[in-house]
Amino acid sequence: MAIAPLPAPPHRVRRATPDFRWPAGKRVAMVFNIAYEAWSDGEAPGIGPMGNVLKPGYFDTNAHSWAGYGAVRGIHRLLRIAAANGVKTSVMANGILARDNPETLRAIMDGGHEIVGHSWGMDVIHLYLDEEGERANIARNNEAIRAACGATPTGWISPRGTGSLISPYLLAKAGYVWQGDCNDDDLPAIVEFETGERIVNIPLTMDINDLPHAIRYGNPPGALVESLRDILDGTAQADPRPFMLDVTAHCHVYGRAAGAWTFDAMMKMALARSDIWIATRQEIADYALNAPGGMIV
Repeated sequence: MAIAPLPAPPHRVRRATPDFRWPAGKRVAMVFNIAYEAWSDGEAPGIGPMGNVLKPGYFDTNAHSWAGYGAVRGIHRLLRIAAANGVKTSVMANGILARDNPETLRAIMDGGHEIVGHSWGMDVIHLYLDEEGERANIARNNEAIRAACGATPTGWISPRGTGSLISPYLLAKAGYVWQGDCNDDDLPAIVEFETGERIVNIPLTMDINDLPHAIRYGNPPGALVESLRDILDGTAQADPRPFMLDVTAHCHVYGRAAGAWTFDAMMKMALARSDIWIATRQEIADYALNAPGGMIV
């Protein structure tokens, strides 16, 4: 039986004004995200490379093995590419991976990347949980990441970017600075709760994301690079206002040799342009919280 959603606690949202600008007047804030994902023990993804699903009640060994590639090879390849380009990324990491691969979490931290809370596993979605379950999942994830690398994440993105109506409040209560379960803007916004907590909404833009691009729509890797080029060139001509853009690679999708080259190509494209600020999501949150007066109201 479905759980009736709890209403969001009273709050107000402060959004960017027309005067908002990125540092040094850059037009685009670009985040390179790495989705380092796994499923809870005994669970497998609902989709896989074969496309067709099995009969209900059968464990999909194909999808499970496909997803496991991310922890075996994909994360390491994408981190090597980021290091070669000198780009700091925001890495969404499930708690179960911190438990099973703590050395990889330490390598991510040591490389200067941001670790983003991403739930215990990809099957643990806050929309399916009650308030107590959400709090427990946040705490469990935090504890696993802290045990692995000595630090607690300050940002959170739920599996499939789907939190509950009370998730932002619970994350703020737990000490999170920002959350990305939002698609209603392409600039950061500040959510202030009547109880005194606040959290920065940093939208998770989906335009340059390997999973829907390749798995849902069946596009070749090179088309993703061209899509990014078209967005940057086309928007520059159509609209002078600033915006942010995510470039997201999943370790089990374009962490593979066949697609990882696109991550490299898109980093090089961004680095070659003078109108792009490459930032982590935490850096965007810090900027939003300290933006000059009148830029977020």
